[in-house]
Amino acid sequence: MAKITFNTDLCKGCGLCVSACPKGILALDTNQINKKGYSPAVMTDQEKCIACAFCATMCPDCIITVEK
Repeated sequence: MAKITFNTDLCKGCGLCVSACPKGILALDTNQINKKGYSPAVMTDQEKCIACAFCATMCPDCIITVEK
C-alpha cells in the first residue's frame, strides 16, 4: 500500500494536488488551519491511493511525499 505524507505546516492550500488526483481522494481540510493560516491538503481515503504521485508532481511547494 502507498504511504502519502503531507508537510501540512508548509501547505498554502492552493488545491492543485486536489485537482490532480485521479481517484479524487484529496481535499482541503476545512477543519484545520496551519501555521501559515491556510487550510492544508489531506488524504480522505488512504486505501484508494494508487501512488501515482500526480499530487506530489503538481505541488509547487513540494510538501507531498509518496512512498510505494
